[in-house]
Amino acid sequence: MTKFNLNAAAIAILAASVFAVSCKKDQQQQAPAEKPVGANLIVPANGATLSGVLGTGKTVRDTIHLTGGTYLLQGLVYVDTLDVIKIDAGTTIKGIVGAPGGTLVVTRGAKIEANGTATQPIVFTSNSGSPASGQIGGLVILGRAKTNQTNPLIEGIGGTPPADTHYGGTQVADNSGILKYVRIQYAGYELSTDNELNGLTLGGVGSGTTIDFVEVYKAADDGIEFFGGDVNASHLVVVNPLDDGLDFDNGYTGRIQYALVVEDSTRADKSTSNGIESDNNSVGSQALPITKPLIANLTIIGLPSQALATKTNFLPSGTGKYGVVAHWRRSSQFQVYNSVFLGFERGFLLDNTVPAGGTTVDTQEKYRDGVSIIKNNLVHAFTTPFASNPAYPFTATKAYPAAADNNSGFANALNANAAIRLVNPFNRGIAGFYRPGNDPLNPSPAATGGLTTGLPAGIVGTSFRGAVSADAAADWITGWTVLGY
Repeated sequence: MTKFNLNAAAIAILAASVFAVSCKKDQQQQAPAEKPVGANLIVPANGATLSGVLGTGKTVRDTIHLTGGTYLLQGLVYVDTLDVIKIDAGTTIKGIVGAPGGTLVVTRGAKIEANGTATQPIVFTSNSGSPASGQIGGLVILGRAKTNQTNPLIEGIGGTPPADTHYGGTQVADNSGILKYVRIQYAGYELSTDNELNGLTLGGVGSGTTIDFVEVYKAADDGIEFFGGDVNASHLVVVNPLDDGLDFDNGYTGRIQYALVVEDSTRADKSTSNGIESDNNSVGSQALPITKPLIANLTIIGLPSQALATKTNFLPSGTGKYGVVAHWRRSSQFQVYNSVFLGFERGFLLDNTVPAGGTTVDTQEKYRDGVSIIKNNLVHAFTTPFASNPAYPFTATKAYPAAADNNSGFANALNANAAIRLVNPFNRGIAGFYRPGNDPLNPSPAATGGLTTGLPAGIVGTSFRGAVSADAAADWITGWTVLGY
C-alpha cells in the first residue's frame, strides 16, 4: 500500500513546485502570511495512506483531489485552512483502526467538496475486516459561522493538534463546501470518557455549505451533532447510533428537512439514548444565539416494545438505557412541523433544568411563550407523548403541543405503530418500512395532515408527515443507504 504523507513536499504534482514550496515554508516560519490565491493541485495515488496535515504548507493554497478508488486515513488527518479536499463520486475512504481511528477534520476556512451520486455514493468507513462502531472518528467540519461560545474548540480531539481545531465566528453564510450522497460508517471514536467524536461532527458551519443526502451508520456516539452554526441540511439518514440520533448545541439555528432516524434496538448509551437531544449550551445559560433548529418532515423510529424502551442493562457496559424521542433542555428552543415520532417510553420532553445542582432556569418564562412550536406532527409514546419539567401544561394558548396545532399524541399504546400505521417500521427487511401505509381502507395519518402553507421561510410545505410520502416512486432513501442491523 502506498504511504502518502501530504506534509512532504515530494507529493506536489510538479517537481518544480517542491523547491518553491520548501522556500515558502522557510519564509512562513519567519513571518506568517495568508495563503496566496494561486492553487496547487495534489492527486494522491489510489490506495494512498493520508496522514497529518494535508497539503504543502501554510503559504500554499492546495486542492487535494481524490479521484476515485480507495484511500486510507491514519489517525487524525487535517485539511488545512483555505485548502480544499475534493472527493469524486464512488470514492471509498477507510479509516485505519487505532488510537485514534482514522478521521478527516476539515478545519475552519478549509472546504470539502464531496459530491457523490445515488449510484456512486462517497463512503467513509473502517478498514477493519470486522468493522464495528467507534473504530474511526468519522468526519469533522469546522466553520466560521456564529455560536454562543467564545472561539470554542471542537470536542473529541484533545491534546495539541497540528492544525487549528477552533470553530465559529461571525460569517453567517460561511461556506465549508458540499456533502452530497455521502455515507459515514462505524465512526464515533471515544478519546476519553464523555469526550467523543460523532458520525458527523459540525462546528460553526455556515449556511453557504451544502449538506444533502448524508447517512451516518452505527456511530458510537451521536449520529450527527451540530455545534452552533446555521447550516441547513436535508435528506439525512441516521441508523443505529449508540447515543442520540441528532444533537444540537451552542446556538445552532439551521433548518433540517426530510430526515430519518432509526434507533438501534440492541444497545443504548450510558448517557441515555434519545432521538433528539438539544441544549443551548452545557450550562443552560441564555447566551445568544439560542439553539433553535427548524425541523420538518423528520421520522424517528425507536423501539418495537416497551420492554426494550425501558431496558437499562444493555451489554457490555450494563448501564445503557433509552430516553425520550426529543429532549429539549438547557434553554434550547425549537420549531417542529410535519414529523412522525414513535417507539420511545416518552415523546417530547421540555426539560428546563440544568442537571448539575438541578438549577431551574427561565423562571419568568421569558424564553417560552410563543417561541417553540410543534405543529402537525404524530407523536407516539409508551406512556407520555408530551411532558415538561418543571411542570408546564401543554395548552392551546401556548406555542406548544396542543389540539389546535393538530398534533396527535398516542400514549399507552403497546403497539407503537397501531395508530400511525407506517408500512412496518420495525422490520428493516421490508422495502420502505418507514413509509406511511397506503391501505385505502385503513390509510396512515402520516400520508396526510401535513402543513402546506404557513411554514417558516425555507421550509417546504408537504401534504404528508414524516421523511417520505406513501409514494414508493418518491422514496429518496432506498438505494444509496445502509439500513440493516
